[in-house]
Amino acid sequence: MKRWLSVTALSAVLFSSVIGCSGNNDGGGDKGGSGGDGGGGGKPVELTFWGDWGGEGQKQFETMVDAFNKSQDRIRVKYVLQQDMITKFLTAATSGGSPDILFWDRWRTSLYAPKNVLHPIDEYLEKDGLSKDAFYGESIKELSYNDKLYGLPLTVDARALFYNKKILDEAGVKPPTTWAELEEAAVKTTKWNGSKLEVAGFSLGDNGLFNMYLQQAGGSMLSEDGLKTGFNSEQGRSVLQFWDKLLNEDKVYKVGFEQGLGEGTDAFVTGKLAMQYTGPWMLSTYKKYGKDLDFGIVPPPAGPNGDKGSVMGGFGLVIPEGAKHKEEAWEFVKWWTANKDNALLWAKTSLNMPGLKEALEDPFFKDDPFWQPFMETLEFAKIRPAHPGYSVMENDGLIPNLQLFQQGEQGLEDTLNKSQTQGDKLLADNADVK
Repeated sequence: MKRWLSVTALSAVLFSSVIGCSGNNDGGGDKGGSGGDGGGGGKPVELTFWGDWGGEGQKQFETMVDAFNKSQDRIRVKYVLQQDMITKFLTAATSGGSPDILFWDRWRTSLYAPKNVLHPIDEYLEKDGLSKDAFYGESIKELSYNDKLYGLPLTVDARALFYNKKILDEAGVKPPTTWAELEEAAVKTTKWNGSKLEVAGFSLGDNGLFNMYLQQAGGSMLSEDGLKTGFNSEQGRSVLQFWDKLLNEDKVYKVGFEQGLGEGTDAFVTGKLAMQYTGPWMLSTYKKYGKDLDFGIVPPPAGPNGDKGSVMGGFGLVIPEGAKHKEEAWEFVKWWTANKDNALLWAKTSLNMPGLKEALEDPFFKDDPFWQPFMETLEFAKIRPAHPGYSVMENDGLIPNLQLFQQGEQGLEDTLNKSQTQGDKLLADNADVK
């Protein structure tokens, strides 16, 4: 198991190598010594980079900003932490106070690109000979709207199955690869003491993962034309039947189990949970426990017909339409996201998976068994649908009905029918971005 270097120590080790190659032809910034600001004034162009990551996240961003600033002398970037960033950004977009670069949750693109507050980068990509194929296609799709690209992927992530090796070994089961194997492993690892659940075989605590299960069942969240919901289907029934069997027949989980352990108690860390879906953001946390938590990871088990599924998420860097220095902002975005060495510096500093495929070929990822399952999962993971009303539909139309179903307060058919009716209305009501 690798030990993770601190941000400061790692930066010191990597700065020299990253800065040395930052002026190459594969997306690096210009080499130092060029002087000037591109306008003959002699002073560097000053850029403002907005993000909403504070604490360790802020230090990680500042590591990248410092590395870029040291790599050349034409541009100086400053990271500015913003609370309630999107609201402030929309205000700034109309008042002339827009930042030059924005840290961007990619799913927002379909909501805000129609408002003309983001600047398309296709011309920059073509000018510098960069290919969209260097990044995961789904992440590029999530940063696009109406055939225009509005940023480059900074991170990619997807859910995979974490399992407690000790618990599975004691139960005599292997990490599951199918729904049937998942059910068997969950049943054999669950422990009840009378009416008290002591060890849950598998967590069903996040019904927001319905989309992932639906992919595994061979279904899709929206209709083929992308205008209506698509989950009131045989595939949707298959998902809810699977959940119902796990909850009420196999009894491998109890709704609210994790919350019932008390605030600050992690069920997986404390050996109260054998298996769960989560993402690479939990790796550093779980690795801290060393021998006290011997865990493994596998890609999400396939559904009854062999379909695979997971939801890709992640962030990007975008350039606001109101940015005063778009060309220089692009140099920073390109330097960070499209250069292997810089993308690796980011990955090793933040322990995030970079959006650049080439960076994931590095031994840091390829030789680490904890990263491998996520890399396999990213090959089939899909982004959330790009309909502007999708998040509202999912949060307000679908998930409340799924909660009622899991709590035994609503039947399967009612759940799917009501979710469809409410979801279709929310999609229609939010189809046009205002």
